[in-house]
Amino acid sequence: MTHDDARLKKLKLRAWRRGFREADLILGPFADKHVSTFSPEELDWFERLLEQPDQDLYGWILGTQPTPAEFDGELMSRLKAFRDEVYAKGMDGGS
Repeated sequence: MTHDDARLKKLKLRAWRRGFREADLILGPFADKHVSTFSPEELDWFERLLEQPDQDLYGWILGTQPTPAEFDGELMSRLKAFRDEVYAKGMDGGS
């Protein structure tokens, strides 16, 4: 396993094991699907994002709280679009 592989595995684990189930169910699948395609800068962003308090992060993802400028951008937009995909699948039975 390379250093990069270890970092990706750690980020995926952290995304799934935040201890806040609702956030886990968005961040975990998002990480599984996307982190392997992230640039080093995007990985740094995602790592910093995962260091944020659960309630704040979940509010940003849902759009119920304003996203701080340092996290607001293309990756947050992708994360919110992914959230919409997850919720759409959940509401229609995954079809």
